[in-house]
Amino acid sequence: MQGLPLLSLITFLPILGMILILFIPGKRENLIKWTTAVVTFLQLVIAIVLWQGFNFSAGGINDPSSFQFVEKWRWIEIKGLTDWLGTIKIDYFLGLDGLSMPMVVLTALICFIATLASWNIGRAVKGYFALYLLLDTGMMGSFLALDFFMFYVFWELMLLPMYFLIGIWGGPRKEYAAIKFFIYTLFGSVFMLLVMIGLYFSVYELMPDGSKVFSFNMLTMMNPSNYGPEGILSPMNPENLRLIAYIFLFMGFAIKVPMFPFHTWLPDAHVEAPTPISVILAGILLKLGTYGMLRISFPIFPDITMQLSYWIAVFGMINIIYGAFCAMAQKDFKKLIAYSSVSHMGYVLLGMASLTSQGMVGAVFQMFNHGIITAMLFLIVGVLYDRSHTRGVDEFGGLANQMPVYTAIVAIAFFASLGLPGLSGFISEAFVFLGAFSVDSIRVITIISTSGILLTAAYMLWTLQRIFFGKLNEKWSTLTEINKLELFTLVPLAVIVIVFGVWPSPMLDMMNTSLNKLVELVANAQVVYSNFGM
Repeated sequence: MQGLPLLSLITFLPILGMILILFIPGKRENLIKWTTAVVTFLQLVIAIVLWQGFNFSAGGINDPSSFQFVEKWRWIEIKGLTDWLGTIKIDYFLGLDGLSMPMVVLTALICFIATLASWNIGRAVKGYFALYLLLDTGMMGSFLALDFFMFYVFWELMLLPMYFLIGIWGGPRKEYAAIKFFIYTLFGSVFMLLVMIGLYFSVYELMPDGSKVFSFNMLTMMNPSNYGPEGILSPMNPENLRLIAYIFLFMGFAIKVPMFPFHTWLPDAHVEAPTPISVILAGILLKLGTYGMLRISFPIFPDITMQLSYWIAVFGMINIIYGAFCAMAQKDFKKLIAYSSVSHMGYVLLGMASLTSQGMVGAVFQMFNHGIITAMLFLIVGVLYDRSHTRGVDEFGGLANQMPVYTAIVAIAFFASLGLPGLSGFISEAFVFLGAFSVDSIRVITIISTSGILLTAAYMLWTLQRIFFGKLNEKWSTLTEINKLELFTLVPLAVIVIVFGVWPSPMLDMMNTSLNKLVELVANAQVVYSNFGM
């Protein structure tokens, strides 16, 4: 496959699948489902090919020569405008480094698994899978885009299909949950748009003919020497516009994480969304928030990142503890898992705030692990709900005797979520705490955050005991064991959790060089920006 535009293929293959589905008669439901399954499987195959051809020693982040499988050409160009505005150019710019590679693999895998989990969708099948594939393209493109304008297009592209997937195929309060998700995300997108425009008019890119033009190129934005002195975000600007821009951009990403206090849309969206969409929402969409911080906020504003790292750690701690207490209080199995996502994304924020290699690696590995483990947890909830049509944690009991295979899968997911050694969740959390504890300014915050491990163990084990142990509720004596299709969606995820828990090196080696580059970039910010009198 050498020489093929693999990044374009993996990004836009779902669009091709969507177009095919639109031409398939709505009554041919099985053909629509199989078309989606084939498309997402091919996407997974391309992700594996990219992984196999990935150079682990190459850097990335702000070095154009270190990105791999790069595709770049002029997408939009408008000439002949005012002298000040000059030529508007927007590049089609895709690239892969150690930060995006794990997310690409995660996206391809979860989208394929969620396709199989969607097999029971029986209403408006054609519309569901067409929107599903459109969402797939938006997520994949966001992880690969290196032009800010293009990133923003993919970011916004995810909003519409997710709104309809929740609002049409969701639960009893689906309209409320969909609108809440839409408003929260759109609110953050407006702030992101303002910062993107401000950055565009602050950054110059040198063209082959020697001229300079404003640029949306993220890598150009990461180099302070490209900032024009008149730019509103220039380091030489005496105002606090860089700080304001950072906060606006950070808010846009924090809503997606979701970071406290912007988290309230998540439980409603999860509870009302159909199971496969909950899997994608927790497994992929939440990672786009922290990915955006690492890809855009940290390297473009390294000086502000250093100034505010303590507060990022504080919000990470709040997410960990607050999310765990909320999860412990839930009676709805699905809402419990939703709040556990809020808690576990706090570990990612804490590792990022450490600005150390260990903490950063732990944070990105936690993003990957959380995607796999939470996907398992929501699929597990779906298996039980499809049979019982209830998610009340206290309504069950003794299911281990009735559904032993299902119980074994649940145990793996629960223990991985609480960070049991030998499972992948332990490795990422351990690196987060190692990195964060080594930083004096956030050491106390890190110590307090470790209580999240105990709280997670408490609510996970309590939930396991209430649903699966004790005397079987006779009401559920006819529940059937997990079927082959459900096992096919869960077993691969369980295998990944175990393999990366025992042998995490393939994933850690993939991201190490790029994240070391990011740590170095932020650490040198004080020296670099001192040249501008900051």
